[in-house]
Amino acid sequence: MNTLKRSFKELLQYPSAIAGLVIIFILVAVAAYALISIPYQEAITLWRAGVGVWDENPRTAAPAWINFFRANDLPETVVLSTTEGTALATVEETSGMTKHTILFNIDYPYDGFPQELVLYFSSTFVEKQPHIGMTWITPDGREINMGSLAIGASESYYASQDARLQRKLGMVPQQGLFANPELDTPVAVEGAYQLKVEAFTFEPDSTVDIKMVLFGQVHGIAGTDHQRRDLMIALLWGTPIMLAFGLLAALGTTLTTMIIAAIGTWYGGWVDGIIQRITEVNLVLPFLSILIMIGTFYSTNIWLMLGMTILLSIFGAAIKNYRSIFLQVKESPYVEAARAYGANDWRIIIRYLVPRIIPLIIPALVTLIPSYVFLEASLAVLGLGDPTLPTWGKIINDAQANGALFNGYYYWVLEPAVLLMITGLAFSLVGFALNRIFNPRLRSL
Repeated sequence: MNTLKRSFKELLQYPSAIAGLVIIFILVAVAAYALISIPYQEAITLWRAGVGVWDENPRTAAPAWINFFRANDLPETVVLSTTEGTALATVEETSGMTKHTILFNIDYPYDGFPQELVLYFSSTFVEKQPHIGMTWITPDGREINMGSLAIGASESYYASQDARLQRKLGMVPQQGLFANPELDTPVAVEGAYQLKVEAFTFEPDSTVDIKMVLFGQVHGIAGTDHQRRDLMIALLWGTPIMLAFGLLAALGTTLTTMIIAAIGTWYGGWVDGIIQRITEVNLVLPFLSILIMIGTFYSTNIWLMLGMTILLSIFGAAIKNYRSIFLQVKESPYVEAARAYGANDWRIIIRYLVPRIIPLIIPALVTLIPSYVFLEASLAVLGLGDPTLPTWGKIINDAQANGALFNGYYYWVLEPAVLLMITGLAFSLVGFALNRIFNPRLRSL
C-alpha cells in the first residue's frame, strides 16, 4: 500500500500524467452518466428505432454549436403542436360545420433555409373527412396560399413534395416560403412567420390536431445521422463500451499472460517448451485477419470479439519478456528460502514470482487499453462491429457508408474520431509517466 501511495505521489509530479488522469476521470464520469441516464436496453432500443422515435429530428444535421463559429446562423428545428399548446387554436360554429383556425407563430432569426416543412394531421370522424386550407404569412405581410386537402385519421403533408406549390413559388417550397421575392438569388428573410391552417369538420364530435415540424440544418449537441438518430446517444454510450472493452481486454491479456509465463518458468522442461512453441506459432498468426474471419463467418457480438481478442493475445511476445524476468526471480534467495520451508509450487508462483513483476506490468497494462479501444473501433469501421450497440466505431462506419465526407458532413466522422484520439492520448500520457516511475533507467530522460 505504501508503495502504491508513493508511486501515485511520483505520478503527480508529471504534468502530462495529470492531464491524462483528468481526461480519464472525465471519460469515466461520462460513462457513468450514460449508464445512469440511459439504461443499456433503452440505449439499444433508441439506436435501433426507426419511424416514430426520431421523426422530429432533421436528417444529417450538424451540431447546433457550429453557429457560434459562423457569421450566418443555420436554422434549428422548430416543433409546434396543438396537443402541446404551442399553437393558437380557435373554434367557430357555423351552419352544418365547425371551423377550427390554428395559427403557428414561427420566430425565424436565421440566414439559411430549413430542410423541410412537414405537417402531421390527426383527426377523428365517422364518415365525413375534415377539410383543411393552409396559408403562409411572411414577415412583410404577404400571404401565400399553400393549398387545401381532405385529411384522414392520420395524414402527413410534406411541402417539398407539393408540385403545385413549387410551380407557384418558382423554387422548392422550403426555400420559396422564406426567400426574398425581389432577389434573383434565394436569400432567407429573417423575422416572424405565421402558418394559418383552417380546418372544417362536418360532424359534431369530429376533432383535428396538427403538429408542424420545420426541420433545421443543425440539431442538438452532436448532430444527427442519415436515419435522423441523435448522435449524442452513440457518443455517450460509446464511452462505457469502449472503456469496458479496452480495460477487460488489457486486464485479461496481461494477467493471464503473466501467470502462464510464471508457470512455464517455474516448472520448466516440457511445460515451458509447450508454452514457448505455442507462443512462437501465435506470433506469426494474422491477429486482425482471424478476428475479421470470425466476424464475417460467425458473429460480430462484441463479447465474443472480446473473448477472442484475449485468447489470441495471451500467447504474445510479452510471455518471452516476462519469462526472462521470472528466470532471474526464480534464482533469488527468498525463493530458495520458500522452497526450504516447504512452500508448494502454486504458493511460490502466486506469492513470490508474480508480485515481483507487477510494478513492471502496470505501465504496460495502462498503455494496452487504448490499443484494444482502437481495435474495437477498427473492427466496427470495417463493418464487423456489434450491430446492436451504439459505439464510436459504428458511427464512423455509418458515416463512411453514407458518404459523409463527400457530402460535407465532417462532424459525423470528426466527433467519434476526436474522442478516440483523446482516449488514446490520455492513457498513453499516464502509461509513459508510470513507465518512468517503475523503470529506473527512464527516470533521467
